[in-house]
Formats: sequence, structure tokens, C-alpha cells
Amino acid sequence: MKKLMILGASVLQIPAILQAKKMGIYVIAVDMNPNAEGFSYADKKIVVSTTDIDGVLEEARNNNIDGIMTIASDRPMMTVAKVCEELGLVGIDMKTAINATNKSKMRDALRNTDVAIPMYFSVENYKDFLEASKKIMDKGYKCIVKPSDNSGSRGIRLVNDSDNLEEVYSYCKENSIAGTLVVEEYMEGEEVSVESISHDGDCEVIQITDKITTGAPYFVEMGHTQPSMLSDETKDEIKKLTQKATKAIGITDGPSHTEIKVTKDGPKIVEIGARLGGDNITTHLVPLSTGVNMVEAAIKIALGEEISLKKTLNMASAIRYKDCKQGKIIAINGVDEAKKVKNIKEIKIVHGPGEISSEIRNSNDRICYAISQADTTTEAIKSCEEALEKIVVEIEE
Repeated sequence: MKKLMILGASVLQIPAILQAKKMGIYVIAVDMNPNAEGFSYADKKIVVSTTDIDGVLEEARNNNIDGIMTIASDRPMMTVAKVCEELGLVGIDMKTAINATNKSKMRDALRNTDVAIPMYFSVENYKDFLEASKKIMDKGYKCIVKPSDNSGSRGIRLVNDSDNLEEVYSYCKENSIAGTLVVEEYMEGEEVSVESISHDGDCEVIQITDKITTGAPYFVEMGHTQPSMLSDETKDEIKKLTQKATKAIGITDGPSHTEIKVTKDGPKIVEIGARLGGDNITTHLVPLSTGVNMVEAAIKIALGEEISLKKTLNMASAIRYKDCKQGKIIAINGVDEAKKVKNIKEIKIVHGPGEISSEIRNSNDRICYAISQADTTTEAIKSCEEALEKIVVEIEE
């Protein structure tokens, strides 16, 4: 029986743990939280931080693993890469991990291979931040600021003329681990993500996902829909850009999640993750719309096995998150009614009674969501919206 180490045992990694178990694989889950929900599904639990490279490497050696992976999280990618390099496993190398998790290094790698990206600057202090912001705004662009080393929409701010720049700088800096910020042109246009699998250097695009966000100032994703409703010509441009970008940062074997803005000058890269996409995109939406099990494919690649990416469905799928009033949650009603809505596949309550509904500043602030599958994208979206309307979140006055 092959042994697979999965970094992370939160609800985000449970689909990978369950899929591996279904495939008859011995699963070793790693998480710093001893009460992580995914531990109950794994064969063995190891309580170590997924960013503790030396600690995870030691456990990987001791357990004689055949493969290592993570899904829906960028933070363990450096650990995955180091273990793959040291133990000769299939996966990304350290250079690729750095390119895929550090927005500054990612931009540099893409620029050096002529991949379409926005105007950008990497800054480490307030003086350089002011200069970079001015250069971008002098070109007539809005300016967006991001920590170079965080994900999940954490620490992202759009700079407006009326903003207190010192406050924007402080907010973004607080959310950066190393302290480096990326100041870049805010790209106007439709936003999509691209779900891909690379094998032996060939990148195959499985699906293109339309997405909606909260918009300024935090840009938290509030919905995804497959397949994209963009024109075939634009989707072809997006596929070619994705394949070029994936090669540029060094992904040869494994999944990738690429975010793209379709600007007036054509598609441009927002960022790339050398992992399966989060937000239930690759675990739920992709199989519902295409029939392709990307989690299974990623597991097989990590174990050095051959994969099949044949599409067996031509359906539409969607997810929508509910925006709620702020305050302490007293009760959540209407869940059973929401589950009965046509085309609904799943209703999930993330934060329940006794917890706080706060302003949506990052993906962890969202209260609940609905997932649907339908014949058309319009129907899939409508079903999600109808289901969420039936859910009433009572807030303490």
C-alpha cells in the first residue's frame, strides 16, 4: 500500500484525504492543529506545522512516504517542494515553489518570459511604497497593494485618491510575513481562474471559472461559475496565456490555479498557484461541470502514476457565498428549505450561532455557501441565489 502525506487537515484538505482513502492509499495527514477535522479521516495524524520544513521532512523520512501534496493552500508549498527534492518524489522544486508563493518573485519570473502582467513594483518600506504608488497613478491607473506572501485575499487594498496611504500601507504590511509588498496597476475587466494539470511538462486546461468579488477595497471572492461565459476567442487566449505562464514559473508535474483579468489589452495574469484551487472550485465545481476528478489526478501525479483527464460531462456548476449583517450570530434558519431548491448539491454553514459575523475582509469571514449543478450557467447561478435567499442569519441587536 502506497503512503501519501497530505499537508493540512482542515476542511479544505478533507476532499483530498477522502479521495486518497477511496483509492486504497495510506494517508498521513499533517497539521499544527491537534483537533483538525481532517485527522479523523486519515490513517495517521502528525501534529506539526505544515510550514515547518525540517519537521515535516523528518516525518516524511521516518514514514517512508511515496508522495506528498496539499490542496487549496499556498503556505505548505515550500515544504512540499523541499520534501520532493530531498526524497526524490514527483512534484515542484524549490525555485518553482518560491515563484508560485511569492507574488514579487512570480511577477519577476513572468516578466522575464514576456508573459502579460500588470505594471508592478516590489517595496519594503513606506518611502518606496509612496514612490511606486505615484508612478502607477501618474500613468493613469488605479493602484492595488498586496502582501507578497499571503493568500485568501488577505491584506489586499485598492488605493483611492481619498485614502490615507499610511493606513493602507500599515494594513497590507501587517498581513505580510516577510514584509515585502507588491504595488501594481489595478486591472479593469472580467476576472477568471483557470484550473489546470501539468504532466511531463504539458499543461492541460481543464476548466475556466468566472468569478465575482466584493470589489474594493478587499476583493474577496463571493462566487464562481463554470464554464466561463466569455467568448470562445477570449477563452482560447486565456488557455494559451495560462500554459505560457505555468511554464514560466516552472510547473511541469502537478496542478495549477491561475487567476487572470481580461483587460482592454487582452488577458493578463493576476497570479498563479502551484496547487489545486480552493473555494470548492477543483474539489466540487470542476467534477460537477466536466466529470474530471482533479484531486485524483493530483494524487496520482504525486505518487508517480499515470493520469486520465478525459471529460465525461458538459454541465454547468456554481457556488455563491452569502453576505450577512455584522454582529453576533443568534440563529441560522432556512437551511433545510435551501437544500430543497432545484439543482442544489450542497449547502454549507461555515460560521454558526455564537460566532461573529464580521465585515468580509478575507475568505474566512464568509458565513455560508451554496453549490449547484445545472444544464446552463444561468440556471446554476439562479439556483445558488435562490437557495441563499432562503437562509436567514439572525444577528443580535
